[in-house]
Amino acid sequence: MKILIIRFSSIGDIVLTTPVIRCLKHQIADAELHFLTKDTFKEITESNPYLSKVFSLQTSLTEVIGALLFEKYDLIIDLHDNIRSRQVSALLKVKTYRYNKQRFKRFLLTQFNINLLNNHVVDRYFTAVEKLNVINDGKGLDYFIPEKEEMTPDKLPFTHIAGFCVIVIGAKHFTKQIPKEKLEELCAKIVMPIILIGGLEDAYLGTQLESIDKFKIYNACGNYTIHQSASVIKRAKFVITPDTGMMHIAASFNKRIISIWGGTEKRLGFTPYNNNANSVIIENTNLSCRPCHKHGLDKCPKGHFKCMLDLDMQKVIGLI
Repeated sequence: MKILIIRFSSIGDIVLTTPVIRCLKHQIADAELHFLTKDTFKEITESNPYLSKVFSLQTSLTEVIGALLFEKYDLIIDLHDNIRSRQVSALLKVKTYRYNKQRFKRFLLTQFNINLLNNHVVDRYFTAVEKLNVINDGKGLDYFIPEKEEMTPDKLPFTHIAGFCVIVIGAKHFTKQIPKEKLEELCAKIVMPIILIGGLEDAYLGTQLESIDKFKIYNACGNYTIHQSASVIKRAKFVITPDTGMMHIAASFNKRIISIWGGTEKRLGFTPYNNNANSVIIENTNLSCRPCHKHGLDKCPKGHFKCMLDLDMQKVIGLI
């Protein structure tokens, strides 16, 4: 059976599809699995040994639709369920199973704080394959790092070889980002060596934080690929992170995770998966305005950002 799995974005969501990929491969005899995603995230899936081919697009389906038609798929597993993924099904004219996105329940939670959600998004992904009698094996998330991208000790700062914690300072949306003053407190008070992880857009903030103690803090923002960042996370003793893709990568390695939550919320079903014993969630549970959005926003809709600014970083420091 030749199956096309669709998930266009983003890092965390793609990592969260990995249990479905693994279980499809192990539980359907002779299954050949292909994956369709955005070009930006292609490298995450290319190293997955359960996938035979990865297709990607930059802007338009016209870039890949010819190649997809050539494959003559038996089935599509749609783990995105948006207009574009439905267009793929329509153009390929292939039977498609989609996951239950539970849009209305998410709407009730974000708009009226009425919670009818009771499962993780990984469990929702598995609703797409239940008709194939594919079940969750309970082995958690996968993340595969190519050998050439592994961050061996000789590639790390000498001051960090004996052990370090990672602080993820980047997040796509403002309401997920840990405020600068909170990061400064963490960097100043944590005694363990620290590596800062983020994108090129986080490099300036990383430089400011590194200046607090250049021996203890190493700013790697913008210096590493996704795989290299994952490799650093794999070697860390602790990972301090907002609700980001790097949090899910840390969960795939069963790391000790301290996740700091702002405008999004654990009830939406995006907590570190299958990592409860090693995960601590820091959040402000005294606000009726949380969650303000299922993915995060570019500014606090109330203007106060208390969900992050009122958090006590001493709890995090105490855990470390």
